[in-house]
Amino acid sequence: MIKHIILWTLNPELSEERKNAVKADMKSALEGLKGKVPGLIDIKVNADGRLETSNCDVMLDSTLASFGALKAYAVHPAHVEVADKYVRPYTVQRTCLDFEQD
Repeated sequence: MIKHIILWTLNPELSEERKNAVKADMKSALEGLKGKVPGLIDIKVNADGRLETSNCDVMLDSTLASFGALKAYAVHPAHVEVADKYVRPYTVQRTCLDFEQD
């Protein structure tokens, strides 16, 4: 199995109210990919409860069946649509960690 972890920083020019709406939309849309993308075993978005010691705003924690499934997920139309509509327009930084998990 492959773990795919993403950390995003939201655009600091967004108001707090808008950031909260963006985080809620990101969570709903990304978690909604489960069952739509082959090989995507689990997907969770942590967008609330951020402590002041954090230096990012949103975390995606997903599990995929294989490295091939990760590569297919990256270009799957449902994923691309969510990223283009709910993520990319509102983020200024993305950090990724992919690794094999037993």
